[in-house]
Amino acid sequence: MAFDLHMALVIVAAAVATYATSIGGYILVTTMKRIPPRMEAALAAVPAAVLTTLVAPAFFIGSWDSKLALLVALLVGLRVSHTWMLIAAWLVVMGWRHTIGM
Repeated sequence: MAFDLHMALVIVAAAVATYATSIGGYILVTTMKRIPPRMEAALAAVPAAVLTTLVAPAFFIGSWDSKLALLVALLVGLRVSHTWMLIAAWLVVMGWRHTIGM
């Protein structure tokens, strides 16, 4: 595989943009004496938004084993700790792939 300068520049630009927004947010929050309630609510919603952007494509585009694993993880996650949720989802995917072979 040959080195692609254009792709390397895109990766570096994305890294710089990501770092700049992270540092910018940190600087903005640390310079405030008090965080406004609307900003605090927006910051509290970030983890759910990130999780949704990671899980939704896997559910809608993924194969049946991925969909079943996500549903099992959801149901198990409502009852027990995160570790058991991950173990249950992994067992579903591995069981599906070894028995059905997809």
